[in-house]
Amino acid sequence: MTLSAVATRYAHALADVVTASGSPLGAEDAVAQLKAFEAALRSSLELQNALTTPAVPAARKRAVVGRIAGVMKLSQIVRNFLFVLVDHRRITSLTQIIHSFELTIEERLGFARAEVSSARQLTEDQQDELRVRLEQSSGKRLRARYTVDRALIGGVVARIGSTIYNGSVRGQLDILGRRMRAKG
Repeated sequence: MTLSAVATRYAHALADVVTASGSPLGAEDAVAQLKAFEAALRSSLELQNALTTPAVPAARKRAVVGRIAGVMKLSQIVRNFLFVLVDHRRITSLTQIIHSFELTIEERLGFARAEVSSARQLTEDQQDELRVRLEQSSGKRLRARYTVDRALIGGVVARIGSTIYNGSVRGQLDILGRRMRAKG
């Protein structure tokens, strides 16, 4: 099983718990708590070593996670999920699991993720207008993330799943070049 398949499996399991009827933890809170723990893990080489070194017994790792979770006031669901990751030696996959969890939750809520790159920072109005147009083109409700790509001359490039919408100047020039070659 590949690492992304592992991350997806854990993410789906957590999503099942969080989205279950009567769950005391919302998806956004789960993401925020997991990211907070991830930030703490990333900021401490000593903590990373303690949780990833095979020589440290699982019980000691669980105690460390429990203590940190208590200080951070993490929910019981997130705490138990972190225990499962420690027990199965998957804490190093936490970043991928969080990413997969976010995608899973968005998908279950009927959203698709759009990654949009532009030559310059877009205003909020431009972002809203672009999101609406992409939703019309794709037929999906979107949650868009916007980044600036200095390599673009102008325009935008959007990726929704495996589909790329290339509205960049370079993309338009490529299309024009292909048309000219086909006619010539």
